[in-house]
Amino acid sequence: MKGFLKEEKGFTLIEMVIVLMIISVLLLIAVPSLTKNTEVANKKGCEATVEMVQAQVASYEVSTSEKLTDLATLESEGYVDRIKCPDNRSLTLTDGVVGVED
Repeated sequence: MKGFLKEEKGFTLIEMVIVLMIISVLLLIAVPSLTKNTEVANKKGCEATVEMVQAQVASYEVSTSEKLTDLATLESEGYVDRIKCPDNRSLTLTDGVVGVED
């Protein structure tokens, strides 16, 4: 009876190859999705930054009773920490409206 029952330890080469193939397929599915999510997050982050800076422009104009001409003033006066989007695109101010430099 001892010859029929042998202790198997570890995985066979075929089992390892199958596991690696499954992991590869899952990565092929997941990686493009993650890349797309990063682009969407950067876009939404930039939109939120524009809205926040626009609100700070209005706050500056109300508190100083002056029309803002340069976004650098907001940064130097402490209204905002930075005047760039998370993807490092610069923000612009045209006629009191904040936009993104392309």
